[in-house]
Amino acid sequence: MKMRVLYLAFALVATLVTAGGAIVPSAAQADETRRQLSLANAVSIDQAVRMAEQRFKARVVRAEAQHDGEHTVYVLRMLNESGHVWTVRVDASNGAVL
Repeated sequence: MKMRVLYLAFALVATLVTAGGAIVPSAAQADETRRQLSLANAVSIDQAVRMAEQRFKARVVRAEAQHDGEHTVYVLRMLNESGHVWTVRVDASNGAVL
């Protein structure tokens, strides 16, 4: 993870445009860098499953990612020891349970 963040930081500096002595990224480069940094900090579906299983003391029996443009939500189907089944949604960008 640290190597990826370091690589992204290096890539940011490498793709910047020098204008009048100041380093200024183009709008497209800045948007792409923000997108890549948010992906570097995103929660993987495996991390979301482990987090939900620990938090709810239940087992994830089904997991899928739903995409809405650039936003991703993990939809996790949970099953506890008493047989209760429910759905948990996790924001992929920060791991928050929705």
